[in-house]
Amino acid sequence: MNYKRDKAYLQLEDGSIFEGYSFGDKKATSGEVVFNTGMVGYPESMTDPSYHGQLLVFTYPLIGNYGVPDDTKEDGLHQFFESDRIQTQGIIIADYSDEYSHWNATRSLSDWMASQHIPGICGIDTRALTKKLRIKGTMLGKIIYDKNDDTSKLVDPNQRNLVAEVSTSQPVLYRKGKKKIILVDCGTKYSIIRAFLQRNYTVLRVPWDYDFLKEKPDGVVISNGPGDPTQCQHTIQHIRTALKKNIPILGICLGSQLLGLAAGARTYKLKYGHRSHNQPCVEQGTKRCYITSQNHGYAVDSNTLPEDWRVWFYNNNDDTNEGIIHLSKPFFGAQFHPEASPGPDDTEFLFDMFTRAMHS
Repeated sequence: MNYKRDKAYLQLEDGSIFEGYSFGDKKATSGEVVFNTGMVGYPESMTDPSYHGQLLVFTYPLIGNYGVPDDTKEDGLHQFFESDRIQTQGIIIADYSDEYSHWNATRSLSDWMASQHIPGICGIDTRALTKKLRIKGTMLGKIIYDKNDDTSKLVDPNQRNLVAEVSTSQPVLYRKGKKKIILVDCGTKYSIIRAFLQRNYTVLRVPWDYDFLKEKPDGVVISNGPGDPTQCQHTIQHIRTALKKNIPILGICLGSQLLGLAAGARTYKLKYGHRSHNQPCVEQGTKRCYITSQNHGYAVDSNTLPEDWRVWFYNNNDDTNEGIIHLSKPFFGAQFHPEASPGPDDTEFLFDMFTRAMHS
């Protein structure tokens, strides 16, 4: 690491301060401090809208060593990213590599972040920081450049409607395929769109508060996204109307929580969330365990599910809800990301199950 950098500080809401060095854009910022345990995939994680408003701690010690790919687009989507921009408020790492090497790298991580005005702090003992977050739970924090700075305030992003900040502002049509899928964009990852385009379906991506039933869809997908699902009352109401019909509905991550709320269940905030590539999820009935990729801070309270719904998956680490399914109608949701392919395609069967429901 090049230590010829300006000093920077991470201050948490409990008053603790971690001293490090600045890279990316030198800008004070604040957000919710969360950690990710992935060994690779920092460009994908940083562009995932589910991290919007958050300061992301990468627990893997070396970040930046394979640089950042270019902005190549296919079907109007950035080929190597999960959205059109960096979504994190900032990143926190142990060692930053100035030197990078990868066949499709075109720039350094620091240069990419600086171009989008995103700050980073390196030289942090991320092990100690992660242990603190595991004990205390998710905390607010800020990146500053003077440890005595009292002008930068701690900001809780969950007090805002983060979904409205990351959703598309108008409908976008992708290709013409076998049937029409409405994708309710609550902060969708591009990989979800790619998964349906690869299966030759028309995808109409609509804003989070859009009245999607007027488009006469063959199926509805409610995407992942950031923040508290109860902030999305317009979406919940539209889903509640759709549940009165037999249109297949698939909820992914935040989408599963919104589906649960529309059905009549409640959600709650997890202590530190699930943000990793190796979460074990067990399917009720079959007892099959799937290794999944996740990024969420809220969950459905299984005890509040109505009688005609049941738990579909549960987390084998903490028994939290990982999926819900209707007993007789084609409505189901999963907390994990079936498009993330951790194994490499362990849970893509959810997409096939959804498309089969559309054809039947």
